[in-house]
Order: sequence, then C-alpha cells, then structure tokens
Amino acid sequence: MSILEAIKNRRSVRRYKEDPIPDEVLYRILESGRLAPSGKNLQPWKFIVVKDAKLREKLAEASVRQYFMAKAPITIVACGLPDNCYAHMGRYMKSWPVDVAIAVEHMILQAQEEGMGTCWIGAFDEAEVKEILGVPENIRVLALTPLGYPDEEPATRGRKPIEEIISFDKY
Repeated sequence: MSILEAIKNRRSVRRYKEDPIPDEVLYRILESGRLAPSGKNLQPWKFIVVKDAKLREKLAEASVRQYFMAKAPITIVACGLPDNCYAHMGRYMKSWPVDVAIAVEHMILQAQEEGMGTCWIGAFDEAEVKEILGVPENIRVLALTPLGYPDEEPATRGRKPIEEIISFDKY
C-alpha cells in the first residue's frame, strides 16, 4: 500500500473487534511514531499504551463518554513535553503540539497499513485523563486513539476540493 493509498483509505473507526494485536504489529506502529520529525529533533513526546480494560473504560468515560473506545484492545494516549521542545516555532509558539500530532499521524497511517483501525480523539478532559494514568502536572495530553481491528467499514467523508485549499505564490 502506498502512503497516498493509506491516507485515502483511512477512516475514523468507532467499532472494534476484541482480537488482540500482535506485539510485532504494535511495535511497528509505535516505531513509526518514534521516527516522526520534530522541532530540533527533540522528540517532546511520550506515548502511553493502555491495555488494561478497566483503564480503557475510564479513559472512554473521560473522553466525553465515547465508550466505543474501550472496545478496542489498546488505547494510545499521546502526551507532549512542553519543557523539552523547540520553544520558538514560527517565532511565536512552542513546537510540542505540532510535534506530537505528527507522531500520532505517523502511527495512525502505520496502523492503516497494518489493517488496524484508529480514531483521533480530541474530545477529552485532560485533568481526568492525567489522573487516571498518573501523568505528571507539567506534561500535556494532546490526543488519544483506540487501536484495534475494525468491526466496520466507515463511509468516505467528503473533503474540500483542492482548489479551495491551495494557492500558489501568495495567499
């Protein structure tokens, strides 16, 4: 599968089989995140791989009660390290949210290549997630994704035409 095929075919999956994920598949997915680019290559991230069913249920509750998440055998919680990132991206912001997002997207695309389903979860209560997983105060939670074999084939969602989002030479 080409990268463009993976991008075109990836969907947000909200129904998962409970089949376990082989370790070698999980590690390829995690490795793809590890290899992601980041500002000054500081890699300001930590990924918590949550396999425990009770913890996954609590995370689903903390994610605006999106209980479908808990059905996947794994939830990956992507954390950013604001104190260990490039501090002047664009000369106005810290790089950690972009850096972590790139790493998560790498993992999501590798999961697609592996036949896995994911769903970027941005609706969550950070304080609750941090409490559930013992995340230190100075660390930020950026996103969560369930990871598992899809038990559905979500429909294609529309995208804006390229002419609407691209310009050349000037805005």
